[in-house]
Amino acid sequence: MSANTPDHSRRALKKTHKATIAGVAALGAAAVTLSLVPGNGSTETEPQALSGTQRVAWSYDAHSPQAKALAASLNEQQTTIGLKAQQEARAKANLAAQAKAAAEAKATKARAVAKAQATARAKAAAAKAAAKKRAAAKAAASRSATRTPVFANNLDGWIREALFIMDKHNIPGTYSGIHRNIMRESSGNPRAINNWDINAINGIPSKGLLQVIQPTFARYHVKGTKFDLYDPVANIVAACNYAAHRYGSMDNVNSAY
Repeated sequence: MSANTPDHSRRALKKTHKATIAGVAALGAAAVTLSLVPGNGSTETEPQALSGTQRVAWSYDAHSPQAKALAASLNEQQTTIGLKAQQEARAKANLAAQAKAAAEAKATKARAVAKAQATARAKAAAAKAAAKKRAAAKAAASRSATRTPVFANNLDGWIREALFIMDKHNIPGTYSGIHRNIMRESSGNPRAINNWDINAINGIPSKGLLQVIQPTFARYHVKGTKFDLYDPVANIVAACNYAAHRYGSMDNVNSAY
Protein backbone atom coordinates (compact mmCIF):
# COMPACT_ATOMS: atom_id res chain seq x y z
CA MET A 1 0.00 0.00 0.00
CA SER A 2 1.37 3.43 -0.87
CA ALA A 3 2.16 5.87 1.88
CA ASN A 4 0.03 8.37 0.01
CA THR A 5 -3.26 6.47 0.59
CA PRO A 6 -5.97 8.98 1.55
CA ASP A 7 -7.11 9.14 5.17
CA HIS A 8 -10.74 8.61 4.23
CA SER A 9 -9.87 5.16 2.79
CA ARG A 10 -8.44 4.13 6.14
CA ARG A 11 -11.56 5.28 7.94
CA ALA A 12 -13.66 3.15 5.63
CA LEU A 13 -11.92 -0.02 6.80
CA LYS A 14 -13.53 -2.12 9.49
CA LYS A 15 -11.95 -2.28 12.92
CA THR A 16 -10.76 -5.87 12.45
CA HIS A 17 -9.05 -4.97 9.17
CA LYS A 18 -7.44 -1.95 10.84
CA ALA A 19 -6.00 -4.17 13.55
CA THR A 20 -4.54 -6.62 11.04
CA ILE A 21 -3.10 -3.89 8.80
CA ALA A 22 -1.70 -2.09 11.81
CA GLY A 23 0.09 -5.25 12.82
CA VAL A 24 1.53 -5.74 9.35
CA ALA A 25 2.56 -2.06 9.14
CA ALA A 26 4.29 -2.27 12.50
CA LEU A 27 6.32 -5.25 11.43
CA GLY A 28 6.68 -4.28 7.74
CA ALA A 29 10.03 -2.61 8.01
CA ALA A 30 11.67 -5.80 9.25
CA ALA A 31 9.46 -8.48 7.64
CA VAL A 32 9.20 -7.25 4.10
CA THR A 33 12.09 -7.05 1.67
CA LEU A 34 11.86 -4.41 -0.95
CA SER A 35 12.92 -4.97 -4.57
CA LEU A 36 12.83 -2.15 -6.97
CA VAL A 37 11.96 -2.83 -10.56
CA PRO A 38 13.02 0.01 -12.90
CA GLY A 39 10.50 1.02 -15.48
CA ASN A 40 13.04 0.95 -18.38
CA GLY A 41 14.25 -2.65 -17.83
CA SER A 42 17.78 -1.56 -16.71
CA THR A 43 20.01 -4.22 -15.07
CA GLU A 44 21.83 -1.84 -12.86
CA THR A 45 22.26 -3.02 -9.28
CA GLU A 46 22.65 0.36 -7.76
CA PRO A 47 19.48 1.83 -6.35
CA GLN A 48 18.06 4.65 -8.34
CA ALA A 49 15.46 7.22 -7.58
CA LEU A 50 11.94 6.07 -8.40
CA SER A 51 9.87 7.97 -10.85
CA GLY A 52 6.11 8.34 -10.61
CA THR A 53 5.62 5.58 -13.19
CA GLN A 54 7.90 3.08 -11.49
CA ARG A 55 6.29 0.27 -9.48
CA VAL A 56 7.28 -1.03 -6.06
CA ALA A 57 6.96 -4.80 -5.45
CA TRP A 58 6.70 -6.21 -1.90
CA SER A 59 8.10 -9.58 -0.93
CA TYR A 60 6.79 -11.31 2.32
CA ASP A 61 8.95 -13.83 4.22
CA ALA A 62 6.73 -16.22 6.25
CA HIS A 63 9.72 -17.58 8.14
CA SER A 64 10.94 -14.32 9.48
CA PRO A 65 10.73 -13.68 13.23
CA GLN A 66 8.35 -10.84 12.63
CA ALA A 67 5.98 -13.01 10.56
CA LYS A 68 6.11 -15.73 13.18
CA ALA A 69 5.38 -13.19 15.88
CA LEU A 70 2.43 -11.91 13.88
CA ALA A 71 1.09 -15.45 13.36
CA ALA A 72 1.54 -16.20 17.04
CA SER A 73 -0.33 -13.01 17.91
CA LEU A 74 -3.19 -13.94 15.60
CA ASN A 75 -3.30 -17.47 17.05
CA GLU A 76 -3.34 -16.01 20.53
CA GLN A 77 -6.24 -13.77 19.57
CA GLN A 78 -8.14 -16.72 18.11
CA THR A 79 -7.40 -18.78 21.24
CA THR A 80 -8.60 -15.93 23.43
CA ILE A 81 -11.79 -15.66 21.39
CA GLY A 82 -12.29 -19.43 21.62
CA LEU A 83 -11.74 -19.44 25.37
CA LYS A 84 -14.16 -16.56 25.76
CA ALA A 85 -16.75 -18.46 23.72
CA GLN A 86 -16.23 -21.54 25.89
CA GLN A 87 -16.59 -19.46 29.05
CA GLU A 88 -19.81 -17.94 27.73
CA ALA A 89 -21.13 -21.41 26.82
CA ARG A 90 -20.28 -22.72 30.29
CA ALA A 91 -21.93 -19.69 31.88
CA LYS A 92 -25.07 -20.30 29.83
CA ALA A 93 -25.01 -24.00 30.77
CA ASN A 94 -24.61 -23.10 34.45
CA LEU A 95 -27.52 -20.66 34.25
CA ALA A 96 -29.65 -23.31 32.55
CA ALA A 97 -28.70 -25.89 35.22
CA GLN A 98 -29.50 -23.42 37.98
CA ALA A 99 -32.86 -22.62 36.39
CA LYS A 100 -33.66 -26.33 36.07
CA ALA A 101 -32.64 -26.99 39.67
CA ALA A 102 -34.76 -24.06 40.84
CA ALA A 103 -37.75 -25.34 38.84
CA GLU A 104 -37.33 -28.84 40.29
CA ALA A 105 -37.01 -27.45 43.80
CA LYS A 106 -40.13 -25.37 43.27
CA ALA A 107 -42.03 -28.40 41.96
CA THR A 108 -40.84 -30.53 44.90
CA LYS A 109 -41.92 -27.86 47.34
CA ALA A 110 -45.30 -27.57 45.62
CA ARG A 111 -45.79 -31.34 45.86
CA ALA A 112 -44.81 -31.31 49.52
CA VAL A 113 -47.22 -28.47 50.23
CA ALA A 114 -50.02 -30.25 48.36
CA LYS A 115 -49.33 -33.49 50.27
CA ALA A 116 -49.29 -31.66 53.59
CA GLN A 117 -52.55 -29.92 52.72
CA ALA A 118 -54.15 -33.24 51.70
CA THR A 119 -52.97 -34.86 54.96
CA ALA A 120 -54.31 -31.93 56.96
CA ARG A 121 -57.66 -32.15 55.17
CA ALA A 122 -57.83 -35.91 55.79
CA LYS A 123 -57.03 -35.44 59.48
CA ALA A 124 -59.59 -32.66 59.77
CA ALA A 125 -62.22 -34.83 58.07
CA ALA A 126 -61.39 -37.77 60.36
CA ALA A 127 -61.53 -35.55 63.42
CA LYS A 128 -64.83 -34.08 62.25
CA ALA A 129 -66.27 -37.56 61.65
CA ALA A 130 -65.08 -38.75 65.06
CA ALA A 131 -66.55 -35.68 66.74
CA LYS A 132 -69.83 -36.25 64.91
CA LYS A 133 -69.87 -39.88 65.99
CA ARG A 134 -69.18 -38.95 69.61
CA ALA A 135 -71.90 -36.31 69.49
CA ALA A 136 -74.36 -38.84 68.06
CA ALA A 137 -73.46 -41.40 70.72
CA LYS A 138 -73.79 -38.79 73.44
CA ALA A 139 -77.15 -37.66 72.06
CA ALA A 140 -78.35 -41.25 71.87
CA ALA A 141 -77.24 -41.90 75.44
CA SER A 142 -78.92 -38.71 76.53
CA ARG A 143 -82.15 -39.70 74.79
CA SER A 144 -81.95 -43.17 76.29
CA ALA A 145 -81.36 -41.76 79.73
CA THR A 146 -84.23 -39.37 79.22
CA ARG A 147 -86.56 -42.14 78.08
CA THR A 148 -85.60 -44.53 80.90
CA PRO A 149 -87.92 -43.80 83.81
CA VAL A 150 -87.07 -44.33 87.43
CA PHE A 151 -89.10 -47.15 88.99
CA ALA A 152 -90.03 -47.57 92.58
CA ASN A 153 -88.43 -50.38 94.55
CA ASN A 154 -91.70 -52.15 95.30
CA LEU A 155 -94.07 -54.58 93.61
CA ASP A 156 -95.66 -51.87 91.47
CA GLY A 157 -92.25 -50.55 90.38
CA TRP A 158 -90.93 -54.09 89.68
CA ILE A 159 -93.89 -54.91 87.43
CA ARG A 160 -93.62 -51.60 85.57
CA GLU A 161 -89.88 -51.97 85.05
CA ALA A 162 -90.39 -55.54 83.82
CA LEU A 163 -93.01 -54.32 81.33
CA PHE A 164 -90.59 -51.61 80.13
CA ILE A 165 -87.93 -54.27 79.39
CA MET A 166 -90.46 -56.70 77.90
CA ASP A 167 -91.61 -54.03 75.46
CA LYS A 168 -88.03 -53.69 74.10
CA HIS A 169 -87.83 -57.46 73.54
CA ASN A 170 -91.37 -57.88 72.19
CA ILE A 171 -92.46 -60.09 75.10
CA PRO A 172 -96.26 -59.90 75.54
CA GLY A 173 -97.97 -59.32 78.89
CA THR A 174 -99.99 -56.76 80.82
CA TYR A 175 -99.77 -55.27 84.25
CA SER A 176 -102.94 -56.96 85.42
CA GLY A 177 -101.94 -60.42 84.08
CA ILE A 178 -98.53 -60.23 85.77
CA HIS A 179 -99.90 -58.87 89.03
CA ARG A 180 -102.59 -61.56 89.23
CA ASN A 181 -100.08 -64.42 88.78
CA ILE A 182 -97.59 -62.91 91.25
CA MET A 183 -100.22 -62.69 93.96
CA ARG A 184 -101.19 -66.32 93.39
CA GLU A 185 -97.59 -67.66 93.26
CA SER A 186 -95.77 -65.65 95.95
CA SER A 187 -98.12 -63.00 97.39
CA GLY A 188 -95.59 -60.45 96.18
CA ASN A 189 -92.59 -61.82 98.15
CA PRO A 190 -89.46 -61.81 95.93
CA ARG A 191 -87.68 -64.21 98.37
CA ALA A 192 -90.48 -66.81 98.30
CA ILE A 193 -89.39 -70.45 97.81
CA ASN A 194 -91.38 -73.69 97.43
CA ASN A 195 -89.73 -76.51 99.33
CA TRP A 196 -92.51 -79.11 99.15
CA ASP A 197 -93.61 -79.66 95.47
CA ILE A 198 -92.13 -82.07 92.93
CA ASN A 199 -89.53 -79.52 91.85
CA ALA A 200 -88.29 -79.23 95.42
CA ILE A 201 -88.21 -83.02 95.71
CA ASN A 202 -86.08 -83.05 92.53
CA GLY A 203 -83.73 -80.47 94.09
CA ILE A 204 -84.74 -77.49 91.91
CA PRO A 205 -87.35 -75.63 93.99
CA SER A 206 -89.38 -72.79 92.54
CA LYS A 207 -88.26 -69.31 93.66
CA GLY A 208 -89.13 -65.63 93.44
CA LEU A 209 -92.24 -63.61 92.60
CA LEU A 210 -93.46 -65.94 89.87
CA GLN A 211 -91.93 -69.14 91.28
CA VAL A 212 -89.51 -70.05 88.54
CA ILE A 213 -87.07 -73.00 88.72
CA GLN A 214 -83.40 -72.40 87.97
CA PRO A 215 -83.21 -74.28 84.61
CA THR A 216 -86.21 -72.35 83.27
CA PHE A 217 -84.77 -69.04 84.48
CA ALA A 218 -81.40 -69.81 82.82
CA ARG A 219 -83.06 -70.73 79.53
CA TYR A 220 -85.46 -67.75 79.33
CA HIS A 221 -83.33 -65.11 81.05
CA VAL A 222 -83.41 -61.80 79.16
CA LYS A 223 -80.19 -59.91 78.55
CA GLY A 224 -80.04 -56.64 80.42
CA THR A 225 -81.51 -58.04 83.64
CA LYS A 226 -79.58 -59.54 86.52
CA PHE A 227 -78.80 -63.23 86.33
CA ASP A 228 -80.32 -63.76 89.74
CA LEU A 229 -83.45 -65.86 90.25
CA TYR A 230 -84.39 -63.84 93.35
CA ASP A 231 -84.11 -60.47 91.56
CA PRO A 232 -87.75 -59.35 91.18
CA VAL A 233 -87.44 -57.73 87.73
CA ALA A 234 -85.29 -60.53 86.28
CA ASN A 235 -87.72 -63.13 87.73
CA ILE A 236 -90.78 -61.44 86.20
CA VAL A 237 -89.19 -60.95 82.75
CA ALA A 238 -87.86 -64.54 82.54
CA ALA A 239 -91.23 -65.97 83.67
CA CYS A 240 -93.15 -63.86 81.13
CA ASN A 241 -90.72 -64.90 78.38
CA TYR A 242 -91.29 -68.56 79.27
CA ALA A 243 -95.10 -68.06 79.41
CA ALA A 244 -95.04 -66.32 76.00
CA HIS A 245 -93.27 -69.31 74.43
CA ARG A 246 -95.57 -71.89 76.09
CA TYR A 247 -98.93 -70.12 76.54
CA GLY A 248 -98.75 -67.10 74.28
CA SER A 249 -98.67 -64.63 77.19
CA MET A 250 -98.58 -64.47 80.98
CA ASP A 251 -102.13 -63.13 80.66
CA ASN A 252 -103.20 -66.61 79.61
CA VAL A 253 -101.85 -68.24 82.78
CA ASN A 254 -104.43 -68.69 85.55
CA SER A 255 -102.92 -71.52 87.59
CA ALA A 256 -99.66 -73.34 88.18
CA TYR A 257 -97.67 -73.26 85.00
